[in-house]
Amino acid sequence: MVDDVQIVHYDSNTRTAVPKQDWMKKVIDDDPEYFKRSTNIFMGQEQTFKDNIEVLKQRFNQTGGVHIYQVMYGCEWDDEKNEVNGYRQYGYDGEDFISLDLKTETWIAPKQQAFITKQKWDNNKARTAYLKDYHTRICPKWLKKYVNYGRRSLMRKDLPSVSLLQKTPSSPVTCHATGFYPDRVDLFWRKDGEELHEDVDKGEILPNHDGTFQMSVDLNISSIAPEDWKKYDCVFQMSDVKDDIITKLDKSVIRTNWVPPSGFPAGAVIGVVVGLLLLLLCIAGLFMWRKKTNGFSRANISESADSNSDSSQSQLSGKTGGGE
Repeated sequence: MVDDVQIVHYDSNTRTAVPKQDWMKKVIDDDPEYFKRSTNIFMGQEQTFKDNIEVLKQRFNQTGGVHIYQVMYGCEWDDEKNEVNGYRQYGYDGEDFISLDLKTETWIAPKQQAFITKQKWDNNKARTAYLKDYHTRICPKWLKKYVNYGRRSLMRKDLPSVSLLQKTPSSPVTCHATGFYPDRVDLFWRKDGEELHEDVDKGEILPNHDGTFQMSVDLNISSIAPEDWKKYDCVFQMSDVKDDIITKLDKSVIRTNWVPPSGFPAGAVIGVVVGLLLLLLCIAGLFMWRKKTNGFSRANISESADSNSDSSQSQLSGKTGGGE
């Protein structure tokens, strides 16, 4: 991922690293062995992940069930301050397991079950020195290369379309922004020019299928008098973009699927009548069939279902050898 955009993909079904952005093809032009080399690294990591799942199940005295082992590592580069920060952390079943402190060059183990791994990795000074070099020198070098390749795409500014949505007249009004890029944005309601923190519910920034993002923030209007609606507006702000997108709280622009009730519709009455007639016909036909065949016979049915349901990794166990 670069700036929350996926650039390379690998999974255990394809067993091949593939580019996910058009501009990544430039990498192949300059380095034809890039994806072959990446595939070999990922295949090795895949086996390491499987081995580590078994190690962690033993550490936590687990014999079955579905479990998740995660590794997240990378670097952040601030091109304005020219600062670089690296990180490497491991998780198990959604919780922190162990992480690297690059400043002290030691491992932090918040779980008792990670202490064996901490001791092993703290004693492996050569590996820790390599990881520090990777996160502070090698990783930023590649990050800068990726940014250079995808500059036109990664450095673009896509402004969103902003809409006001509402389920019913008494529901909260949702300010929804979609199609923006990058995700360094803010979306909020304000009253008389002041940002609101009460009676609002801000959602997370979510990805769209096309690589852009979307975000919503709800405003509870139950205590807002109709004459005060004009005091409220929704504001979309994007980093490094001077002008905000401001949308006034106005009933005339709110989009909704709600249809006011207007008595029991004639169409529904006709539908019920037709349904009853069909039901009577079915009952009559069923009665005649039962009479002709002298009762039901149990069906003989057999059912079946198919159930398909970087190369610095090392063994989590205290044992020596390959893997993580």
